[in-house]
Amino acid sequence: MTSFARSNNNLFYAGGLFFLSCMVISVLTDQLLFVASPFILLAFIAGWQHRGVLFLSLLFSLPFSAEYSFSSSLGTDLPDEPLMWLTSFIVIGSVLYNPHCLKRKYLLHPLSVLLIILLIWTIIAVLLSSEPVISVKFLLAKGWYLLSFVIGPLIFFQGKETIKKAVLLVTSAMIIVVLIVLFRHSQTGFSFATVNNALVPFFRNHVNYSAMLVCFVPVLIAFRSKYKSHPWLGKLFLFLTLIFIVAVFLSYARGAWLALAAGGIAYLLIRKKMLFAGYILSVVIALAAFFWLKHNDQYLQYAHDYKTTIFHKNFNEHIIATYRLKDVSTAERFYRWVAGVRMIKDNPVTGFGPGSFYPHYKEYAVPAFKTWVSDNKDHSTVHNYFLLLAIEQGLPGLFFFLLLAGAMLFFAQRIYYSSPDPFYKSVGMLTAVILVMILIVNFLSDLIETDKMGSIFFLCFSFLVIASSNIKADAFHKH
Repeated sequence: MTSFARSNNNLFYAGGLFFLSCMVISVLTDQLLFVASPFILLAFIAGWQHRGVLFLSLLFSLPFSAEYSFSSSLGTDLPDEPLMWLTSFIVIGSVLYNPHCLKRKYLLHPLSVLLIILLIWTIIAVLLSSEPVISVKFLLAKGWYLLSFVIGPLIFFQGKETIKKAVLLVTSAMIIVVLIVLFRHSQTGFSFATVNNALVPFFRNHVNYSAMLVCFVPVLIAFRSKYKSHPWLGKLFLFLTLIFIVAVFLSYARGAWLALAAGGIAYLLIRKKMLFAGYILSVVIALAAFFWLKHNDQYLQYAHDYKTTIFHKNFNEHIIATYRLKDVSTAERFYRWVAGVRMIKDNPVTGFGPGSFYPHYKEYAVPAFKTWVSDNKDHSTVHNYFLLLAIEQGLPGLFFFLLLAGAMLFFAQRIYYSSPDPFYKSVGMLTAVILVMILIVNFLSDLIETDKMGSIFFLCFSFLVIASSNIKADAFHKH
């Protein structure tokens, strides 16, 4: 018997002994986790040997993943969250095994420095949290998001072809999901009242679905532009683009409609080198509107009538009710926003702690804005990510995020005008448009910490770091 065969036999016997030991320990302790241990080890070994495949599998799983609850207090997203855990361990192992796999120029990039500052502040907010258990869970989840979708791409995306493959793969998965949703929705005549039913199990509701969906419209347009001279690929991507635009409309999500329009504006602004200036102006306008509403309690004039604020199953009535402030989802947002602003006054520096909005907001609510869904059985949050940051991580947390978002848009615009490489120019344009869409959607929701939207946001971050680090320095600084 050769030494190679003996080595394989020894590994087989060691593996068998480990599996049997875990089974015995599981029976003795009545803990099922020990049974899963050998399979977790095998998954780690397979992931280590095929790291690129693992990461691409994670990306492909994103649109398909569904929420699953083990109990009233424990839930996860399957299969993407377990794949995130595995990817995170592989990333940590890769850096420990070969520290040079994470390039120094990526770590010292200005965007990376800003993200690290934001993360440090988040840790401070967790340490001073009013709900420490919830906040620690938040921090752990944030950790594997960053490891999977920031550090992972910086290690695994070694060339443009890998990036193209990754984008095409996750887009293909989203195309499949959209076609399934449209088929199911067609069975009920594409009605507004049944849109959420068509999304099961992939998305919680039409807001989450539309937020991810709208981000792929510019991706499909970019593919259409790249292959427009091809005999059939150009037509295919044009057809898919139209399908996705129709799907955005049929999602009946006002935030996604606004995001689609904002994406078009972002495209025009970046072409005129005005994207970053537009972002600064938007922040100034938002702050001015906030202080105007707050002055002399001006916001109280927009309190609704509890009896006439209802949910409309007819979409036309839903839109009419929205601008009359009689739609329950709009009215409930005002209820929570007012409570959230009042919370900020009590802890403006470090906030109440990540994940702590729900346990505290009702004591700060103004009864005049209450709706018939204010009991909030879903334990959902404030429905504005920027306000949520200020509530849970203080005004510095909001400031650091706005600084990071602005810097990302600045680098996207700079890459678009500085890179001589058409591929990186496309990266600059695409990330800029998608980021603007994400920011708009999150003004009416809080989805950055979710698997569907958070993954896209952090992938955009990674693409910008890679693109701005890899283009020639002289071309980058020319503009």
